[in-house]
Amino acid sequence: MKKFYKVVAVRQRDGAFSVCLDERPVRTPAKNLLLLPNAALAEAIADEWRTDADEIDPTAMILTRMANSALDRVSQRRDTVIGEIAGFAETDLVCYRAAHPEALREQQERHWEPLLVWLRQSKDIDLTSTESILPLDQAPDNLDALRNVVASFDDFGLSALHTITSACGSVVLGLSTAYGRIDGITAWELSLIEETYQISEWGEDPEATKRREKLRTDITAAAKFLDLVRAVA
Repeated sequence: MKKFYKVVAVRQRDGAFSVCLDERPVRTPAKNLLLLPNAALAEAIADEWRTDADEIDPTAMILTRMANSALDRVSQRRDTVIGEIAGFAETDLVCYRAAHPEALREQQERHWEPLLVWLRQSKDIDLTSTESILPLDQAPDNLDALRNVVASFDDFGLSALHTITSACGSVVLGLSTAYGRIDGITAWELSLIEETYQISEWGEDPEATKRREKLRTDITAAAKFLDLVRAVA
């Protein structure tokens, strides 16, 4: 898309912050004003629009995309989004360990089990794990408690949490990132333990490398978004 503005600025309005292009406030794809909860997030999004190039690439503006999603999608479909995120607990990546090879199982146990312990100790949610390929039946009380934790996030937090959870295939990794137990890079690495093990054994093809890099970009950007949402205005 051709760049159509010269000056990008952040302005405070109606108790929130907006990004302005030549003093015209940015709007979402649904034509809502892009009103942001604090100056830190607004400045980070403004930086995505600041460029000396003649062309801008909206697909590269990941923070802007997540803010758009919060305002256009999450705010209108909160219960659905909460259900999508919490639903990962029923088939969560970190709850399914490899029976073999032993080296892979040990890696999963070493890196994933502490996150289940953290979830149990900090949120009183006790998800179980298995080495079976058969589906686990997690206790309904734990699934309800997890949904309540997810529902405690505001629309902006849910937008980023949805990105991390979906990219990782794990609400445990999503919540661990959201609450600062791990960072975005670690969440990305832990979501790919089995794939990384297979690469170490058999090598990596270019398409897999490209896909892994996109996941890394999305997960780390969402982790940054969560940090910015919680920044002091």
